[in-house]
Amino acid sequence: MGMTMTAQEHKERTARSYKLLLLFAMGSMTMMFAGIVSAFVVSKSREDWLKDFHLPTAFYFSTATIILCSITFHLAKKAIQKDNRQGTTLFLLLTLALGIGFVLCQFTGFRQLMESGYFFTGPESNIATTFLYVIATVHLAHLAGGLISLLIIIYNHFKQKYNSTQTLGIELGAMYWHFLDFLWICLFLFLYFFK
Repeated sequence: MGMTMTAQEHKERTARSYKLLLLFAMGSMTMMFAGIVSAFVVSKSREDWLKDFHLPTAFYFSTATIILCSITFHLAKKAIQKDNRQGTTLFLLLTLALGIGFVLCQFTGFRQLMESGYFFTGPESNIATTFLYVIATVHLAHLAGGLISLLIIIYNHFKQKYNSTQTLGIELGAMYWHFLDFLWICLFLFLYFFK
C-alpha cells in the first residue's frame, strides 16, 4: 500500500526544495566573491596599488539604502503572513524604490570616482580601482536579478497569489535580498578597512 502525499506535505516539500536551491545559488555567489576578494588581497602587494584611496560618499548612502531594503522586504513578509495586503503592497513598493535608489547610488559612486581621477580601464586606470569596479559591478549584476525577482513578486502579489498560507515567493525573495544586503555590507567593510 503506497503512501500518498497530502497537499500540505507537497507544499512543504516544494518549499524546502526551492529554499535549498536558493541556498546553493547563494553559496556559489559567495565563493565567486571570495575568489575576487582573494585576488584583491594578493594584488594589494603590487607597487602600483593605491594606498590613500577613499571610497566615494555615494557608497555610504548605498549601504544605508540596501539595509533599508532588507528591512522593508522583511516587513512585507510579515505583512503578508498577517494577510495585510495593503501593508505588503506598501513595503514591496518601498523595497523596489530603495533597490533602484541603491543602483543609482552605486552609479553616482562610480561617477565620483572618475571625477576624482580614478578610472577603471584605460591608461589612467589603477588595479585598485579596477577591483573596486569589478566587485561593485558583479554585486550590481546580482542585484539586477534581485530586482527582477522583486518585480515578479510584486506582479504575483497584485494577482493575489500570496496570502498568510502561501508566502513562498515573498520568503524566497526576502532570503535573496537579505543575502545581497549582507554581501554588500561585507564587501563595503572589506573595501573600507582593507585598502
